[in-house]
Parts: sequence; structure tokens; C-alpha cells
Amino acid sequence: MINDVQNDLVGRVSKAHEALKRELQRLRAGRANASLLDGIRADYYGTMTPLAQMAHISVPEARLITVKPWDRSQIKAVEKALRESELGLNPQPDGDILRIPLPPLTEERRRDFVKLAKKHGEECKVAIRKARHDAIDLFDQIETEGGASSDEVERAKKKAEESVAEGVKHVDSMIAHKEKDIMEV
Repeated sequence: MINDVQNDLVGRVSKAHEALKRELQRLRAGRANASLLDGIRADYYGTMTPLAQMAHISVPEARLITVKPWDRSQIKAVEKALRESELGLNPQPDGDILRIPLPPLTEERRRDFVKLAKKHGEECKVAIRKARHDAIDLFDQIETEGGASSDEVERAKKKAEESVAEGVKHVDSMIAHKEKDIMEV
């Protein structure tokens, strides 16, 4: 029973790390990256659809992303979605393809991206702390129901705290690495 709770805690911490990793991939550093467009959805016949499901996204150069909708009639919808995203992109239609040049980041824009990365990191830490809180509540419940001795529960709580501390440390290192990546000119 205690092992199940601990395994659940470790699983929730790793899921929080994966979610943070996905969010950080969407933040733009110096190079173009197709995952930059992962969160963008366009109106596809009345349904908000992720770009990856309605277009081919490629990175032919370090500072250029191309988006080629499979349905040529959707080029305007894709262009509108790209312009309205918070990424500050300026797509340029070129026949049946959209070219998205990525200008070099200004110092101010880099700082904004670092703030956003730290915000995502803090959200991840909150998720990890919530998982710890839930695990400790379950340990207390196991103890009151007589499923384990108080010593076993205390050891489990200590192990949970260690797992959480390690998870938070990993979040800090991920954020520091992304910050270095963003601020690198």
C-alpha cells in the first residue's frame, strides 16, 4: 500500500517534468524549432485544430519555419492563427506555403521568455508539491486505518520528501538550462 503511494508520487513528479519539458520546448531560443508551433490551433472547418494535424511544418534554415497546409484553402486560417499567437510571428504567404522568418531576439524579448520559463517552472513545482501533499495525506490515512505502523509511515514520508526535493531540484536545473539557452546570443 505504501509502495503504491510512493510509486504514484514518483509518477506524478515525472509527469510534471514531462509537461514542463513540453512547455519549455515551445519557448523560442536562438534557433527555429518546429515544436515552437505546437500550441497553436487554427480554425479548420469550424473546429480548432492543432497546426501539426493540418499542415506540414519544417525548418529549412536556422531562422525560418515553413508551414504547408494540406488543404490549400486553409492558408488564410493558418496565417491568422499564427499572427494571433502570443509568439509574435509574422508569416508570409508564398503560394501554397507560409514562410515564418524568425528575427533575432531582442534583449527585452529574451527577458520576457525567461520570465515565462520561470513561470512554467513554478507551475511545475506547484504540481509536484500538490502530489507530495496528496501522498502525505494517503500515508496518514493508511496509518489511521492500521495498514502500516507509524515508523513505516514516517520512513515513507521521509522518502516522499526526498523524491519531491529531487524533483524540484531537477525543475530548477531545467529552468536554468533553458534560461542560459534563451539568453545566449
